[in-house]
Amino acid sequence: MSDSPVPSLIVFAVFAIVGFCIIVLLGTTLLGWIEPLIERWLGGVSFTEWVSERLHRVRRRRAEAEDDADLDQSTFGLLSILQSASLVVGDDDEVINANPEAYRLGIMQDDRIVNAKVLETVHDVREHGGRRLFDIQTVTATRFESSAEPSERDRDYEHGAGAYGVQRPNWLNVTIGRVDSRYVVVLLDDVSEGVRFNQIRDSFIVNVSEQLLKPTEALNKLADELEHDDLDIQRVHATAHEVRTASVHLNHMVADLLLLIKAQEPIVPSAANRINVMEQIDDVVESMGDAIRESGVRVHVEGDRSLTINGDVSQIRTALTKLLENAVQYSPRGGYVGVSAEPGDSGEDVLIRVLDQGKGIPKEEQSRIFERFYRGSDQSGRSVDGVGLGLAIVKHVALTHHGAASVWSVPGHGSTFTLTLPRAR
Repeated sequence: MSDSPVPSLIVFAVFAIVGFCIIVLLGTTLLGWIEPLIERWLGGVSFTEWVSERLHRVRRRRAEAEDDADLDQSTFGLLSILQSASLVVGDDDEVINANPEAYRLGIMQDDRIVNAKVLETVHDVREHGGRRLFDIQTVTATRFESSAEPSERDRDYEHGAGAYGVQRPNWLNVTIGRVDSRYVVVLLDDVSEGVRFNQIRDSFIVNVSEQLLKPTEALNKLADELEHDDLDIQRVHATAHEVRTASVHLNHMVADLLLLIKAQEPIVPSAANRINVMEQIDDVVESMGDAIRESGVRVHVEGDRSLTINGDVSQIRTALTKLLENAVQYSPRGGYVGVSAEPGDSGEDVLIRVLDQGKGIPKEEQSRIFERFYRGSDQSGRSVDGVGLGLAIVKHVALTHHGAASVWSVPGHGSTFTLTLPRAR
C-alpha cells in the first residue's frame, strides 16, 4: 500500500509560506536599512514619491507632445494659407505679407492697398466676417511694365513725357476672407491672359470673317449678272469693280498675316543690316504719294538724316507705311500729318513719330489698339475695311528690332504714334 500524497503537499505548502515570510521579513529589514541611503541619494525624496513623479512627467510630456502635434498641424495649415495669399492685412490696414504680384497688378503701393474696392471689402470682411468674391480690372503699375515678356510689351514712352504710353489692363478674380479679428487674407487670381485671348479670338472672328465673305458675295453677284440674257454692261462693270476691291482687301489681309508671322524672329545687329532712317521715311512717303494727294492731307517730313538703325528694310518700311496710312486715313481733308525722326534723350534710341490731326483715340481703347484684329469704335469711311492688323504689325516689328511702339492721344486733339528703335551699333 502506497503513501498518500496529501501530507507531502501540506508539508510543501507550510515550508513555502514560511520561506515567503522569511523573504518578506528580510526584504523589509533590508529596505529599512537601504531606504535612508536612497532618500539621501534622491535628495530627500522617498523612492515611492520619486517613481510617482517620474510617471507624472512621462504622462505630461506625452500630453505636451500631442498638443504640439495639434498646434503644428494648425500652424502649418495657417502658414500654407498665408504663403499662398497675395496679401495678409493687419487690423490697421497695414499689409503684413504681400506677394510681389500685388504690386505689379496695381493693388498695392508702399505697403498699403491702393485699390479702393479691395480696401473697402477688407474693412467689410474684418467687421462682419465671412468671405467675399468679386472681379476687378486694374492697370499694371508703370514701373513694372518693362519687366513684361517681350512678346507681351505694348509700351513705350509717352510723347514729351517719361511715362509709358500704353498701360496693360489686368483682369482679376479676388477672394477676401478673415483669419481672425485682426488679420484678413486677400487672394488674387490673374485671369488676364484668358480674357485677352478671348478678346483676340472674338475680334478675329468678326473682322476676318467679314473680309472672307465680301469676295464671295461679290463673286456671287457677278455670276448673277452674267447669267442673265439681258446683260447690263454698266452693272457688270460695277460688280466686277466690287470683286476687284474685295479681292484687293483680301490679298492685303493675307499679306499682313504673313508679315505678322514673319515679324517674330529678333533682328541681330550687323554691318549688313544697317539702314538710314530718313531714307526709309522718304521712300514710304513717296510710295504713298497718290493716296496722300487723294486724301487731301498735307504730310510734312523732318528729322536727323544721320540716324541709322539695324533692321530689316521690308519690315521697317511696312511699319512706317502702317503708321502713315493710319494718320492719313483718320485725318480730315486739308489736315496735317507730321513724320519726324530724332535721337532719344539718352542718345541710344531713335524716335520715329507720326502725328495726325484726327479725332483721337478714347482712353479706354488705347490699351488695346496694338492687339491683333482689334479695331476702334470710331471708324471713318476710309478705314472701315480694315481688319485691325496694322498697329499689331507695328508693335511686332518694333519688338523684333528690340524696340517698342506707343501712342499719345486725346479725343479731339489727334494722336501721336512713336516707334522707338535702338541706334545702329
